[in-house]
Amino acid sequence: MHGFMVYWSKEYVQKVEKNRDKGPLKVVYGSHHTIMPYIRSVKVGDIIYPVTLKNGTLAVMARLPVEKIECAFEYTIRELGRAYSALIPKGTAYYWREPRGEFVAFCRDSGFVTGKNTYISLRYSGMENPKEDNIPDDITREYREWEMEEPPHLFTQEPKTCCAEQAASGEHGSEIYPREIPLETAKTLLFGNTKASLKPLKLDKNGRFSTMSLSGSVRKMSDETFSVFEKLF
Repeated sequence: MHGFMVYWSKEYVQKVEKNRDKGPLKVVYGSHHTIMPYIRSVKVGDIIYPVTLKNGTLAVMARLPVEKIECAFEYTIRELGRAYSALIPKGTAYYWREPRGEFVAFCRDSGFVTGKNTYISLRYSGMENPKEDNIPDDITREYREWEMEEPPHLFTQEPKTCCAEQAASGEHGSEIYPREIPLETAKTLLFGNTKASLKPLKLDKNGRFSTMSLSGSVRKMSDETFSVFEKLF
């Protein structure tokens, strides 16, 4: 079992609060975006802790024991009843409607896709020159959003941005609210993929943490740092 830290920006935390999402935390997504970085190092049995900045120090927002890791599309379809811009897996076509026409998204690549390999076509729009793209022959699943039901769900179950690739989920996540770590303690915390690479977080010129020191990646904790986070719960 390992602990991992992922950053929630001040703006995202404000959206969580505006939507009155107090948990429990159910899922953390990964993608190639810095706002929602890759979670490929996380395994079933690990713990993910979203953190934010509060009063210049770390505030741990929640704790998620990971029970399942899967394609983000499979999670959003099952739990949210919509794709929510998750990457489309090979062999799947996803249709939705907008005022300007009907769209379909699909993937022509093999294996797990990236955004550039997910094709979006405008179809049946009534426009003079609609963009058309032939759907691959290997499509085995088709989803039509207007035929699907969106069940009640929490705001934090929706991907923060497009191109969600993986979803790490669990049914035993904690409540969502800030749990501050004293600054002097936070300065001693170490992160790295191996013992030899363990380093503290960088500080700004005022001796405090900044967005730059936290965003852009999911950080694996040292055993001692993991213990500090666990004691908050």
